[in-house]
Amino acid sequence: MTRRTLPVAAALAATAALLLTACGGGDDSSKDNDKITGAGAGGSNSPSPSASASAADKNAPHFAFPSDITVTVDRQSTGDATKDAILRDVAYAAQARLEAFTQGNSQAASLNRYFAGYARTYWVGRVAELKKQGLTLTGHYRYFDFKVTDVANGQTAAARYCEDQSKGYGKVIKTQKVQVTKASDKDFVLNTLQVAKDSAGDWQVTRQSWKKGDASCVQG
Repeated sequence: MTRRTLPVAAALAATAALLLTACGGGDDSSKDNDKITGAGAGGSNSPSPSASASAADKNAPHFAFPSDITVTVDRQSTGDATKDAILRDVAYAAQARLEAFTQGNSQAASLNRYFAGYARTYWVGRVAELKKQGLTLTGHYRYFDFKVTDVANGQTAAARYCEDQSKGYGKVIKTQKVQVTKASDKDFVLNTLQVAKDSAGDWQVTRQSWKKGDASCVQG
């Protein structure tokens, strides 16, 4: 299994290879690792808000997904205030990325809030390209096993989480045709991130890499 790391200059030029499906395994491992969370149903007029934002966090973002997109965030408290804040914002970043794809909006407020530097540049390009290709995603996305692996001076950190795309599928916006694929271990993605705290106190993803089918994330 290969690992792709952001930023990759050639990645933005290779968006034609961005997979049309949200889950299921192709045979090309480099393409499989490119196939990260995409967009929801174009044209839906009844978005449903994410349930993951904490009511206790007055500054929590509001995520509006189309009605055919559902999201589950399984994140446990670590008991450490700094680590909990990092993982809270990493979870927000995962949802922000999904929301940007569902809206086809590369300048979505939450994407700009929770991504910076190379990671933001990469995902802005991906969102724009997917929209240009007339593609979107549908289904259920689950994020779990959040961990902080390092904290430096309270301003930068490293983290990871798993993503379950086994119930997410590609969809052509114009025809609304869902491109169902066969589920496989590659539907489980290990995301590894570098984050930095900005002046507003948010932890932003600055670099991101992923590995499909990682044993630490695969579930039956």
